[in-house]
Amino acid sequence: MKDFVFSYPTKVYFGKGAAGKALDLELKNYKKIMLAYGGGSVKKNGIYDEIMELLKNKDVIEFSGIMSNPTYKKVQEGAGLARENSVDFILAVGGGSVIDCCKVVAAQAVTDEDIWEMEFVNKKFPTEWIPMGAVVTASGTGSEMNAGAVITNEDKKIKAGVFAAYADFAVLDPYYTLSVPFKQVISGTFDTLSHCMETYFGTPRESFISDEINEAVMRNVIYNIRQLIKNPEDIEARSELMWDSAMAENGLLKLGKVTDFQAHQIEHQLGAYTDCNHGQGLAVIHPVLYSHIYSEAAGKFVRFAKVVWNITEGKSEVELAVKGINALTEFIKEIGLPTNFREMGITDTKCFRAVADSCNITAGCCKKLTKDEIFEILEECY
Repeated sequence: MKDFVFSYPTKVYFGKGAAGKALDLELKNYKKIMLAYGGGSVKKNGIYDEIMELLKNKDVIEFSGIMSNPTYKKVQEGAGLARENSVDFILAVGGGSVIDCCKVVAAQAVTDEDIWEMEFVNKKFPTEWIPMGAVVTASGTGSEMNAGAVITNEDKKIKAGVFAAYADFAVLDPYYTLSVPFKQVISGTFDTLSHCMETYFGTPRESFISDEINEAVMRNVIYNIRQLIKNPEDIEARSELMWDSAMAENGLLKLGKVTDFQAHQIEHQLGAYTDCNHGQGLAVIHPVLYSHIYSEAAGKFVRFAKVVWNITEGKSEVELAVKGINALTEFIKEIGLPTNFREMGITDTKCFRAVADSCNITAGCCKKLTKDEIFEILEECY
């Protein structure tokens, strides 16, 4: 285990009716609240009315229309709105895209520097932001648990992680997830599993307490996705999956690790060119990527097969490792996620070269991929 310093700033309110408790306690000292949400589903499912009732004594400024892959232009729109109205708190209501957008809005609104230039050119990161909270309606990204935000810069054709604001508090009410289309729920749960795997296969690859907790979370995700498919109304399964999502991104699984996240980097750049669904893209990429890299970390992939998938029969480490990857592939099919890009509606392969050439190469991956290898992976995923 590598050395680390751990501090966790986000207070979590978990369970049915958590929004009422959180907003009553956390917003006492704030007057002007920016209420941020996506395309309007919160209005159709009643969550908007519930939140507005809880904010009835506040001056509410609405910031709506945040898209599933939030753009840098949308960030700037939100930051401008926050400045113009002297907003003193931002409340993000939605899934990871809404929360990601708001984290960068919160930081951009209090500085004259361009956040993108600040981070990617000047290598500086925000230290101040408008306070914010997150009411999670679609779990999976764990975005409410950290300061990272995935934003698409359309002008630069880059989808990348921007580090901005932490939420002061997060509301995790599993009943809110009942309003989300079921395919989106499953896609989000796979994102959770992906976060776990991307952390697990980082370095060092000797297992220690962070990895053992991770193994338990992965098993829990797999079990409860299956329970949810049997009964989409299963609140207990939804509760477990919502907390799994938070656990995957609150830092605990990453303590002492240099994480991998190479699959995420490939999917992000694919998303910059195709605006594809994040969880579906990860489901396609992971098994193909792992077939390219497992031999560089065979011991870890063997443990993954044994401890996560309960596979014990194999004549060699290589066979066990491959069986673990195959089990992941079969699980993806079982839960109805795509196994190639064509099933996602991606039919134009012309962007693959540009995606590969612009893809970030991560330090924690057990094999340092070349741009050509990433291109091969993309072609295999097609």
